[in-house]
Amino acid sequence: MDFFTCSSDVEKNSSKGEKQGHLLWWQLSLIGIGCTIGTGYFLGSGIGIKITGPSMVFSFILAAIGTYIVFHFLAKMTTADPQEGSFCYYASKAYGRWAGFSCGWNYWSSKILIMGSQLTALSILSRFWFPKIALWVFASGYAVLAIIVVLLGTKGFDRIENILAVTKTAAIIMFIILAVSGLIGWIHGGSSDQPGIPMTVNKIFPEGFQPFWSSLIYAFYAYGGIETIGLLSMQLKKKDDAPKSGKVMLIVLTVIYVISIILVISMVSYHSINQKESPFVTAMSAYKLAFFPHVFNGAIIIAGFSTMTASLFAVTNLLVTLSKDGDAPALFGKKIKKLKDLPLPSLGLAIIGLLGSIITALLLPGKIYGYITTAAGILQMYNWGFIIISAVKILKIKTGDIVLSVIGLLLLIAAVSGVIFEKSIRFGFFVSLLLIALIGAVTFIMNKVWTKTQNDSEEDDAENSNGALPQK
Repeated sequence: MDFFTCSSDVEKNSSKGEKQGHLLWWQLSLIGIGCTIGTGYFLGSGIGIKITGPSMVFSFILAAIGTYIVFHFLAKMTTADPQEGSFCYYASKAYGRWAGFSCGWNYWSSKILIMGSQLTALSILSRFWFPKIALWVFASGYAVLAIIVVLLGTKGFDRIENILAVTKTAAIIMFIILAVSGLIGWIHGGSSDQPGIPMTVNKIFPEGFQPFWSSLIYAFYAYGGIETIGLLSMQLKKKDDAPKSGKVMLIVLTVIYVISIILVISMVSYHSINQKESPFVTAMSAYKLAFFPHVFNGAIIIAGFSTMTASLFAVTNLLVTLSKDGDAPALFGKKIKKLKDLPLPSLGLAIIGLLGSIITALLLPGKIYGYITTAAGILQMYNWGFIIISAVKILKIKTGDIVLSVIGLLLLIAAVSGVIFEKSIRFGFFVSLLLIALIGAVTFIMNKVWTKTQNDSEEDDAENSNGALPQK
C-alpha cells in the first residue's frame, strides 16, 4: 500500500485558506491508482493466496466493495465540510475530542506498522539476490538510507515519486502481458502441471470457508490509502466529481488486481506461494525468462523504498499536526531551523518505530512480515470504521446510504475477525489489540483531564461574570 506519497503531498500543499482545486476527476483517479498499489499487493497478496488459494480473487472483489463504501462516505463528508489535514477531524466533530484523539493516534500507530511492513517487504525482496544475508541487515540499511533522505530534504522528491508510481503500475501490466503470452503459448516454457483456472467450488475454495474469511484482511490491505485519496478530493476543480473519481479508481484497481491474481493461480499451485518472494515472480519462474525476476523485483524495491521514505515524512509530519492540535506533547511540534525546519523530536519517535521493526526482524525473521502486515491491516480497518460511523452521525443520509454503511461495517468486521481463526497470522491480531488498548487507556485518561479543564474554565468564567462561584 503506497499511499504515503499522497499523504505527504496533502500535508505539504494544504493550507486553511486554500479552497480552489486544480485536479480533474480523472487525474485524481490516476493519483489514487499510483498511491494505492504497493508492497502490500506485490508481496502481501501472497500470504492471502497461501492461506485460501484461488478464492483470493473473491477476497479482492469483496475488499473493493468495502473500500468503495469507505471512500464514498469520506468524499461526502469532505464535500459537505471541506477540511485540510486528517479525517480524524470528522471523528472529533461527530463524537467529541476523545474520538479525534484516539483516531489520530490509531492512525499514527497504523502508519508506523505499515512503514515497518514496507521495510520488511523490501528486505525480503532484496534477499532474492542475497539469500544468505540476514533480514535485519537489509532492514537496517534501508532504514538508515530513508533517514538520510529525510534529513537532506531532497528537492524534486515528489516528481520522482510520481515516476515511480508509474513504475509500479507498469510492473503489474508487464506481468499480465507476459503471463497471458505464456498461457497461450507465445512464450515457451511453463510447468506441465499448471492448475489452470478453477471451475468448481471445491477447486475455488480448496481450504474451505474459514481460510477465505481469514484472507480478507490482505485484500483490504492492498487497497490501503483510500482515506488519503478522500482528502485529496478537496483538490478537485469540481468537488461533486469525487464519487466518480473514486469509482473509476477502484474499478481500474480491481480489474488489475483480479486479472493478475487469476493469472497467478492459473500458472502455479497456491501451495508454491511463500513469503520469500513475490507471487508474481513465483508464477513466472517456470518460463525461464532470465530478465523478468530481476526487473520485476528491482522495480518493486525501487518504488517501495521511495514509498517507505515518503512514509517516514508522513509519520513525522502527522505527529507535528497532532502536537499543534494539542493531541501530542508540544515537544513533538518543535522544528530545527538549522535542519531546514525538520521536526527532529517527531522524526526521533518515528525512528524508534523503525528500530522496533529491525529488532523484530532479528528475533522473528520468518514470521515478521505476516505479523506486522496483519496488525497494520487491522488498525487500518479500525480507521475505516471510524470514517463510516462518523459519516452516519454527521451527514443526513438516506436509506440507500444507511444500507451501504451496514454493508461496509460488516465487511470490515469480517476482515478483522477472520484473522482470529488463522493460527499463522493470529499474533498480528493481538498486536493490534494491544495497541488499541494502550490508545484507549490514554484516551480515557486524557478525557478526564479535558473534562476537568473545561469545568475549571467554566467556573472561572462564572466567577468573572458574577463575581462569585455559581450556586449548585
